[in-house]
Amino acid sequence: PTTFALGANYPNPFNPTTTIPLAVPAGSKDVDLTIYNVLGQPLRRVWTGPLPAGEHELTWDGRDAQGQPVATGVYVYRLQVDEQTRTRKMIKIE
Repeated sequence: PTTFALGANYPNPFNPTTTIPLAVPAGSKDVDLTIYNVLGQPLRRVWTGPLPAGEHELTWDGRDAQGQPVATGVYVYRLQVDEQTRTRKMIKIE
């Protein structure tokens, strides 16, 4: 695809893992998918680096950067591809 897209994660709500669909346009160099808490603090970088153009699905295991499971609550995931950014919300349940 020639468009940049960040889809709704599924399942949502989730426990313990969720899948995040995204699309990367041709010519993209820097792709970053990061999970944040509601305070805007980064918890986990799911992906950083190049991805080939097209549709992808990345999985988050519900853990922070230290490998600890995150608490029940609302989380934000942000996709940045070069200068473009999209953000969506997801909910972790017990």
